[in-house]
Amino acid sequence: MRRLRRTILAILAIAAAVPLLGVPAAWLWLRSGLPDLEGTVSLPGLVAKVEIARDANAVPHIFAQTQEDAYFALGYVHAQDRLWQMDLNRRIGAGRLSELIGAGGLRYDKLMRTLGFYRDAEASVRALAPEVRMALEAYAAGVNAWLANRSGPLPIEFQVLRYEPEPWRPADSIVWGKLMALQLSGNYTEELLRARMMQRLPPDRIRDLFPDYPASAPVTLTAGLPDLDLDRLAAALPPPLGPATASNEWVVAGDRTGTGLPVLANDPHLQLGAPILWYLARIEAPGFSVTGATVPGVPFHLLGRNDRISWGFTTTGGDVQDLFVERLDPADPSRYLTPDGPEPFARRDETIRVKDAPDETLTVRTTRHGPVLSDIDPDALGAAPEGHVVALAFTGLSDRDTTPEALYRLARAPDWEGFKAALRHFQAPLQNIVYADIQGNIGFYTPGLVPIRRKGDGSLPVPGWTGEYGWTGAVPFDQMPQSFNPPAGRIVNANNRIVGPDYPHFLTNRWDDWYRAARIEQVLGSGRRHDVDAAEDLLMDNVSVAALELLPEMLRIDPSSSQARTALDLLRAWDGTLTRDRPEPLIFEWWLRDLHRALYADELGDLFADVWSSSPRLVIHMLRTARRWCDDVTTPDRTESCPDVLAASLDRTLAELAERHGDDPAAWRWGLEHRAPLGHQVLSRVPVLKDLFDIGIETDGGNQTVNRGGSAIRNAETPFAHIHGAGYRAVYDMSDPQNSRYMIATGQSGNPLSPHYGDLVERWRDGEHFTIGGSLDAVAADGLGRLTLVPPP
Repeated sequence: MRRLRRTILAILAIAAAVPLLGVPAAWLWLRSGLPDLEGTVSLPGLVAKVEIARDANAVPHIFAQTQEDAYFALGYVHAQDRLWQMDLNRRIGAGRLSELIGAGGLRYDKLMRTLGFYRDAEASVRALAPEVRMALEAYAAGVNAWLANRSGPLPIEFQVLRYEPEPWRPADSIVWGKLMALQLSGNYTEELLRARMMQRLPPDRIRDLFPDYPASAPVTLTAGLPDLDLDRLAAALPPPLGPATASNEWVVAGDRTGTGLPVLANDPHLQLGAPILWYLARIEAPGFSVTGATVPGVPFHLLGRNDRISWGFTTTGGDVQDLFVERLDPADPSRYLTPDGPEPFARRDETIRVKDAPDETLTVRTTRHGPVLSDIDPDALGAAPEGHVVALAFTGLSDRDTTPEALYRLARAPDWEGFKAALRHFQAPLQNIVYADIQGNIGFYTPGLVPIRRKGDGSLPVPGWTGEYGWTGAVPFDQMPQSFNPPAGRIVNANNRIVGPDYPHFLTNRWDDWYRAARIEQVLGSGRRHDVDAAEDLLMDNVSVAALELLPEMLRIDPSSSQARTALDLLRAWDGTLTRDRPEPLIFEWWLRDLHRALYADELGDLFADVWSSSPRLVIHMLRTARRWCDDVTTPDRTESCPDVLAASLDRTLAELAERHGDDPAAWRWGLEHRAPLGHQVLSRVPVLKDLFDIGIETDGGNQTVNRGGSAIRNAETPFAHIHGAGYRAVYDMSDPQNSRYMIATGQSGNPLSPHYGDLVERWRDGEHFTIGGSLDAVAADGLGRLTLVPPP
């Protein structure tokens, strides 16, 4: 019945999207745009025949006779399955979103134009090695071959927004990497937040709010820095591109796997949506074999394996951004001051087209440190004191970004030395990369540009005119964190701290929580053989070490009602596993959410909404060590204790949950609130289409479990919606690389009318994986079809 209902709604919605056609005709017409998976297509630009067999999971296996043709074919299948996603990503990176959606896109367009991502992408194409440019050009040719030779209509998103995509260019593939560098390196927003807090709270209180922040670190605004209207500046800049990032990776040596060769596991955590970011693909060509995760729009595998090595990524969280307050030359405001005297701004005008509105002209100024962020908006410019502007230094701003070359060479690396040689080209974003090979070696490397500062730690805006806080270069590649065949026989990272206090270079003072890493280490240290099946299980582990550590502090209260007694009894017997069918995770997580507000909202005031996030370590610190936070400063006539706060918070929690889910705590379920909506970027905003293409699903896990189900707890309506997590999971078996396992969160197709738009959702939720391998004939026989691309006669 559900499928029938969705079909009826589909017909009505599509008829509305294509009003010039009748209902059946609109449905059939849009479905005719689904890609051909069988047959022969003659395409200019090919050197020789290419065979593409899609397996039962719609994963393309590309068998080409030249590497250039392999990239052409990858561009072709990406366009077949994910054209809308590709076009949207390049528009965001190029600062051309307003052309589609109107003035609502201007804030991001102005930011992207100010950063100059697309200009840098165009210049970076010219800086790459010839073979890398070849791959980019062949990929673009494949995308454009599909655009020029398609027989049906474009996907429904293009019909709803009524436009056609432009031809693909190599720079379109590079600009996505710029977006990821920004999303994974958004430290400048933290600098602003920390500086705003310092205008309202004493230094010791700020240390409490960042409990792993070193006591010796600076906690006062730099002497000589003029007053900034930081609230105004923060409000004027667009919010971060996505939620906080997290990922897991580990690699285990062969003496612990049962096969004598390593097993490597990886699941990068990013924003979840439909279609998911990742697209699985396999390429076989002379001298080139690679399988794993691609991003539509980019010709290079980001994660995966070749026939000799495998690799996985997590984000380092390094501090690679600084805000510099520049002082204008009093005699000539078209110049700014430097230690060597006034220098002129580099200036350019950017014209932004806006749908249903006049064009906007943005004048971009750039200093020796970077682009001027306070020019983005009049409110942002007014936030800087008279005679000053705010500029951003960022390692991701480069017109000679060779990161694409690192990815190209990584997929071809035969061993550890080749792996390291490839990573020398890696610039941004800063990443932790684990390694395994068929010779039995395991390793870890953190490539990317890390600035060396003359002074300071990058935690606050600094004066730019003195030169004392400037960057003097980058940490040499050979001195970046690394490990090869460590005695422990395993390497684990889950965004936790990667170096000890003796490491000679500053990376960051804000490491992510260690709870996921602690759980992975706990399981790996249990003595159980860690084979591929065990790695799959660990990727889906739902035990919260944070909950187990925090619960004893929370349970030291007496119940105020029978409902509270039931809730406390449930939590006392709970093992800390966050499964969707149990009430305990819902009670604990909602209570923890409320505790944040109860403990420090009174001190932070209007800043609370910007600080509020799920941080068990912060609550533990306040309940154990910094108990003064339990006192409500808005009630000066009394002093609240931590048990007072805990009891009142639990009562509020139970009242809110009862209003949403009934009076019996034992009947509540985590899945009622913890649901992955997997919304579409456009169609989920259209009333009828939103329900039609809903592939959301209840899920396990939480913010601190290995099977991460990340939420934005400040969202009043859906504080525990699963919006962030492992859109891709993989386990690589170096004893038999074709036995490696894969899964993505939605489906291979980005077309909502395709049967492969959401066909993997339940399997992803339930922890299933599949292999990607086999001969061309075997894949074609068991799969969805065999498409042959040939050059013209």
